[in-house]
Amino acid sequence: MRALFVLFAVFTTFSVHAALPIQHWVLDNGAKVYFVESHDLPMLDVGVDFPAGTALEPAGQGGVANLTRHLLSLGAGGMDDNQIARGMADVGAELGGRFDADRAGLTLRTLSNPEQRHAALAILAKVLQEPSFPKTVLAREKARVIAALQEAEAQPASIAAKAFQTAVFGSHPYARRDSGEIGSVSKLRVADLQGFYRSHYAATGAVVALMGDINRVEADRIAHQLTDKLPPARGEASLTLVPVPALQQAVTRSIPFPAKQSQVLIGQPGVKRGDPDYFALYVGNYILGGGGFDSRLLNEVRQKRGLAYSAYSYFMPMREAGAFQIGLQTRTDQTKEALQVVRETLANFVTNGVTEAELSQARNNIAGGFPLRIDSNKKILEYLAVIGFYDLPLNYLDEFPQRVEAVTAEQIQAAFKRHIHPDKLVTVVVGGN
Repeated sequence: MRALFVLFAVFTTFSVHAALPIQHWVLDNGAKVYFVESHDLPMLDVGVDFPAGTALEPAGQGGVANLTRHLLSLGAGGMDDNQIARGMADVGAELGGRFDADRAGLTLRTLSNPEQRHAALAILAKVLQEPSFPKTVLAREKARVIAALQEAEAQPASIAAKAFQTAVFGSHPYARRDSGEIGSVSKLRVADLQGFYRSHYAATGAVVALMGDINRVEADRIAHQLTDKLPPARGEASLTLVPVPALQQAVTRSIPFPAKQSQVLIGQPGVKRGDPDYFALYVGNYILGGGGFDSRLLNEVRQKRGLAYSAYSYFMPMREAGAFQIGLQTRTDQTKEALQVVRETLANFVTNGVTEAELSQARNNIAGGFPLRIDSNKKILEYLAVIGFYDLPLNYLDEFPQRVEAVTAEQIQAAFKRHIHPDKLVTVVVGGN
């Protein structure tokens, strides 16, 4: 980050019990706006997200979503990538982005005084609404992506992740790799990126998040500036995802790899955003494998048996059911034992639930650490984007600690029994010869 911006890299902190005043409205062009006004620091954070992730790519165009998002800031409105980067640097602003299976977006951090703010927003508006997708830049970025994919083919962690994703999601779009595959990326043309942009970057699907030193009138004006010239809507068909099918049986994939350690991933489809069981699963997973040294998996695998340095589990909620995943690395000669311990620990957890002591510790640690989740403008911006994109209630952050503290042992057991089926797990092991 530029030296000028570092001077203001102090973050606003909110009390866990203080309401976060989220303002929300919808523009006449269909874009949804989420805004938190804060004048504690002379800075503004902006995010604009679209339903334009990997899962929404047309058939045969793997990698087009990733490259479309990436090239937005590499040529737009008569500016090349160097001019865009210099323009941001000249006013101490920072342009970033995010990308996953569901969404793609750009972020901006800028000083809030009019001169710097207006200059940075003008560039962001061009990047969002006037991308040029230069042919030479596309060729360069395709080569970069292909080189990274070739390198990933020799990395056991990447091999395991790809095999796990394919086994968990099957033919569902969530099985696709974010960067695409070598064969599909090599065939992409400028016209493919232009077509994806026109289909998925309309104002009607945009979520504009703003956090910082402006007022409501200015926020509305900025939201219009960033979305009024986006492509016209082209229907909802290309933005719809089918539900993730449940696994019908256990799947095991053993992939030989010359290494002293095995990469182990275990899981299945988990939960979608907004599911009523989310908080029970979240608290329960802290006890199972998300709480570090507080978790059962780490206790059983590392503390008691020394089979791995780390063992973890998590849920990745998405627009449809994202993955529930357990992961660890272990010596190849200990792989069988480690797998047995993990499976037995999970099965016992689903069958018998949690103790009151475990639940009390989990609730206290999660609720007690909650202020750190919203202790900066940047973190709050990300939450605003998630709330807007997934249509979560505006009081989601205000109620988070209370929802956590209200979770019972019975709710955790019931939720895990509904969502996790130990007899239908995907198991991927990369290692051994």
